[in-house]
Amino acid sequence: MLGSLNSSSHDQEKEEALDLRYQQIPQAPSVAPRGTTSGFTSSAIHMRQLLNTCAERISQSDFSAAQRLISVLSASSSPYGDSRERLVHQFVKALSLRLSPHGAAMGSVLMNITNPPSGGGGGGGGVTGVASSAINVGSLIAGESEEALQSCYLSLNQITPFIRFSHLTANQAILEAIEVGQQAIHIIDFDIMHGVQWPALMQALAERSSNTLYPPPMLRITGTGHDLNILHRTGDRLFKFAQSLGLKFQFHPLLLLNNDHSSLPSAITLLPDEALAVNCVLYLHRLLKDDSRNLRIFLHRIKALNPKVVTIAEREANHNHPFFIQRFLEALDHYTALFDSLEATLPPNSRERLAVEQIWFGREIMDIVAAEGEDRRERHERFESWEMMLRSVGFTNVPLSPFALSQAKLLLRLHYPSEGYDLQILNNSFFLGWQNRALFSVSSWH
Repeated sequence: MLGSLNSSSHDQEKEEALDLRYQQIPQAPSVAPRGTTSGFTSSAIHMRQLLNTCAERISQSDFSAAQRLISVLSASSSPYGDSRERLVHQFVKALSLRLSPHGAAMGSVLMNITNPPSGGGGGGGGVTGVASSAINVGSLIAGESEEALQSCYLSLNQITPFIRFSHLTANQAILEAIEVGQQAIHIIDFDIMHGVQWPALMQALAERSSNTLYPPPMLRITGTGHDLNILHRTGDRLFKFAQSLGLKFQFHPLLLLNNDHSSLPSAITLLPDEALAVNCVLYLHRLLKDDSRNLRIFLHRIKALNPKVVTIAEREANHNHPFFIQRFLEALDHYTALFDSLEATLPPNSRERLAVEQIWFGREIMDIVAAEGEDRRERHERFESWEMMLRSVGFTNVPLSPFALSQAKLLLRLHYPSEGYDLQILNNSFFLGWQNRALFSVSSWH
């Protein structure tokens, strides 16, 4: 695991960098604007048409034609080219995985994603085979290296504005929902990961108290996850950071395997005079299956806890469509915008970008394109779906403040100066995107 005592020197560097982030809130690498990549070359248009045709052939069960197209696309794409070549490379691997009936072949595809080559090179070859409806793609995708995924999450938080924007906006909503002078605050953070959201909130709480007659509140965080070791390390870092600010702090790890929330009410203890905030950043979509029963149960249980505020951040995309071809087309548009934003924000030789594209986004593309049924995890929905679901169980949308908007604009201006990032307000919520295409939404509920 990342940061373990027996980790490699590279992992130790990652661990030391994470500790530093708790001492000083992370700053994304500021680079000069490189312009936008909205223009489509004739080659890019042709490659996109071939991808669409390949997906259509798969949806029509014309697997031999699809395999021929994959061979052509594989020879014309590369993980080291421009944004369109890199995007095609990831989608070709996902389509190859969908076509392959052999676990060994699929495992080799995933191995290339989790451990990308260190040098440059040409396009990756397609996986030969015919389609099979019995492929358990989800279990293969879930078997990727946890160390690689955890490391990529830290890079994703650093080189793109989307997660930092979500954290910053959610933190401001929590601060504004909890009154000055509140003695105790309890935050339930669903899938806390490394807890990089909370040092900034701790600093804000300490600064707010220093400007009033009230002492800093007692802060408790219940962090959920699927790895107890990571949860404990996260809690230790947050505790040390809270100590450096003079904050009283407690951390409670809550292991949730397979997103099982059946024990949620009994696992959460609320103390008297404790204000509750529930944080769901890129989490709710995991509870969607072919129906929304799991999500409704979860939301009803959260509502029963009577939180002061529930903060929600999600992808602005419909990757939960039951038909493969619709999912594919939506994913192609969404990740085209994401890859273009990385192209304009980071230098061409960025190792962090390469890892994020191949491991983090590559894994998501694999899931959306290659997995079916219960195996699929990445079931992103648009804001309208979340709004309808939340209102149906009794939640009310709380408008995000002008100060939260100014903070988000400042984040983009200082650390992500490319002109393509687009911030909009709609239905009391914030939407951050690229070139007028919304990619992430953040909202606050009560």
